[in-house]
Amino acid sequence: MDKFETFKGVVCAVDRANIDTDALIPKEHLKSIKRTGFGSALFSDWRYNDDGSDNADFILNQPKTQGASILVGRNNFGCGSSREHAVWAVAQQGFRVVIAPLEGDIPGFADIFRNNCAKNGILTVQLSSTDVDRIFEMSEADEALEATVNLEEQTISFKDVEFAFEVDPAVKDKLLRGLDDIAESLMFEGEITTFETEHKTQLPTA
Repeated sequence: MDKFETFKGVVCAVDRANIDTDALIPKEHLKSIKRTGFGSALFSDWRYNDDGSDNADFILNQPKTQGASILVGRNNFGCGSSREHAVWAVAQQGFRVVIAPLEGDIPGFADIFRNNCAKNGILTVQLSSTDVDRIFEMSEADEALEATVNLEEQTISFKDVEFAFEVDPAVKDKLLRGLDDIAESLMFEGEITTFETEHKTQLPTA
């Protein structure tokens, strides 16, 4: 996957809590055996009318969110089933960061969704509910809301305010280096080959 670099992007703020993976990508879109083509299915039940036309009231269809790469939701984002297709849909729609609030014992993200994001190059950021409320307030303006995301410095900067966030050091390192699980394993290809060569006599013979 691509290395995560500092970027400036447009914000799309979906003001709902408990957005589950079926809302992110409904089950009827899970028939493909490929890992591509899921972007247009993101939020499809909310995004499209029954006749397939765009629902103009849904935030992702509004002019100010076109080309958005920063997705903001409420707490418990990505709950529900563990389908990785939900993360593929988020990524293939163009989102590189997802932000949600951590409120006491209520997490910003479901654990499996958050782990799947890290494995697919998406940065998940938990901010305080107060900070996320501020982002939603800023997003209510008619014009596009832009922010700069700096993973190295662990900051998200808007025109008038900057938020700092925490991130697991291992996740941060892999995102900055553009390493998924396979790429990380291949870094040790030499050691793996040596081990297999030295231990092949222990393998059962036909």
